[in-house]
Amino acid sequence: MARREEGLSFSSRVKEELVRLPLGKSCCQLSEIGALTQTSGHLSFRGRGRITVHYRMENTGAARRLFQLLKTRIGVSPLLHYTQTKKLGGRRTWVLTLNEADSRVLLTALHMIETDEEGEVTLRRTVPRHPLTRQCCRRAFLRGAFLGAGTMSNPEKGYHLEWKSEDDRLLDTLQKLIEKSDLPFHSYERKGLRVVYLKEADQIAAALALMGASGSVLKMENIRVRKQTRLQATRAANCDEHNSERMLDAAQKQAEACRNISLQQGLFTLPPALREMARARMENPDMSLTELGEMMEPKLSKSAVNHRMRRLMEIAEGLE
Repeated sequence: MARREEGLSFSSRVKEELVRLPLGKSCCQLSEIGALTQTSGHLSFRGRGRITVHYRMENTGAARRLFQLLKTRIGVSPLLHYTQTKKLGGRRTWVLTLNEADSRVLLTALHMIETDEEGEVTLRRTVPRHPLTRQCCRRAFLRGAFLGAGTMSNPEKGYHLEWKSEDDRLLDTLQKLIEKSDLPFHSYERKGLRVVYLKEADQIAAALALMGASGSVLKMENIRVRKQTRLQATRAANCDEHNSERMLDAAQKQAEACRNISLQQGLFTLPPALREMARARMENPDMSLTELGEMMEPKLSKSAVNHRMRRLMEIAEGLE
């Protein structure tokens, strides 16, 4: 499994984790089926009252999980096969098809159809009805919606988690659930599809935790820590380089000031302590103040060296 995950995108790894979660309680199973029906389900009408349902999914794990959900919660076993396109590298799409009787059972459970006493079927709505009054059901719906219509960028490159769909009712439901979870979201339209997305790392981590992808949250946090460590190291290196440049520039100015004193009035006119310091600076124009202090007899502190250099700079400025 570890070798297989090496070639997966981070988004696919999240879905691989989600599809391995326990199916959960009966109410949660129905919520997840509802979300997958709204993202990946299609209705086919075959005459009066004859409706069949089929699903089209590109993620193998999600298709397998939906099969298990339908069998466990609804008691139906869809026919499973796949189609493969010649374009885009031969992308494989899994198709789950329910016969007419099983479709009727499913649509009734999702409150999409009603059957009267005479057996006549009436389509009440084209999408499932989602009570979603329980927190566990809301989490299951978010999970199903992500499996069917969600994607996430690699945290190494940036933070972005989104759901996109042509169905505004699905995204309206998602927005309400995200708001109830106190997660600020954004939305826009891209190529005719409406997109709801989260952009901040903390928000995305919270959303993944809500869906049950705790392992992915841990991986994302590890990546974030590594990125912050690299950033801090880069900043420290840039700061050290900047400080070194400033030190060298100041040392060169000090050496130049000492040479001006020597040329214009001679170092012999200086007090012994300053004369010794001026000679040391001219002979070592790239040394730090600490290193200059180590050369003196007796040794001087950085503060003492700095004090003498300020006096030398003042004398040089007076000569100018």
